[in-house]
Amino acid sequence: MKLGGHLRLTAFDEQSFSTSTMPSSRYAFCVRLFPDSVLTHLQGQYDKVVEFDIKSLSTSNQTAARVFQLRAQIAQGNFEEVLAELEGEDEPELAAVKALAKFNTEELEAALEDIEKLAETAPDNATVQIIGGIMLQRAGKTDEAIALLSNHQGSLEAVSIIVQIRLAQNRTDLALKEVSAAKKWAQDSLVINLAEAWAGLRVGGDKYQQSYYVFEELAQAPSTSSTRSLVSQAVSELHLGRLEEAEVALQQALEKDKTDIPALANKAVLTALGGGDISADLLALKTEDSSHPMILDIAEKNELFDKAASKYAAKVA
Repeated sequence: MKLGGHLRLTAFDEQSFSTSTMPSSRYAFCVRLFPDSVLTHLQGQYDKVVEFDIKSLSTSNQTAARVFQLRAQIAQGNFEEVLAELEGEDEPELAAVKALAKFNTEELEAALEDIEKLAETAPDNATVQIIGGIMLQRAGKTDEAIALLSNHQGSLEAVSIIVQIRLAQNRTDLALKEVSAAKKWAQDSLVINLAEAWAGLRVGGDKYQQSYYVFEELAQAPSTSSTRSLVSQAVSELHLGRLEEAEVALQQALEKDKTDIPALANKAVLTALGGGDISADLLALKTEDSSHPMILDIAEKNELFDKAASKYAAKVA
């Protein structure tokens, strides 16, 4: 059972991240508009984005800000509301957001067709790159996702998603290569530090402690503390063998959101490492997400064990 289970690809689990929606100048504006905007999305702090008042912004900047907010709403599960709001919109940025919302309903194939067309007609659009990359990866089209994301021009979010995809492929070497390249133009970025911390949990050794420092800083700072940052801190504590500290961080995460799936999954890991009965933890996780990889994996292993055990069962005449 992987201790890093909370690092399921957040881009794809949550359907939405912040991103630039225009060329670099407007992206820079968005970062100022929403301080550490990409980081805010990676930390799952969607309320901050949704609640921001964009009415005071100039007309030229409102589309960029609106995309941030719509994607945050999608991450919160408000798919139908977003689709209703975007009815009739055809700007590439908004069309991409519409495709993402549609992708999370019953219109998977239609949504994929929409985003693939946008990738052909607007391949240099940052929003199309990010949303297209997310959707293609979730659809199992990893090569296409990487190709589209690699068109980015200095997008922190694109880098973070590529890193997550590489980690999902168990290509830690390529994830680290992506981080190393990004450091040349984003040396002091917390987003790049976060991506490096994800990879660090795969590398192991002294990288566990380095990853912990990043996660702990984010988890304990009021502006970045979230269920995700707390779970990340807990996972790094688990890797370091600090079970009591991990338990505290997970408790704090569940106090923020008792239904948080990564927190529930890692609570089961913590209980198992402590030698406890994980039945209650698994039930809580299954209640929130019956198709969670941990639930499916354990069910599969139990079935395989039962089959193997049946071969040696005492035969009754």
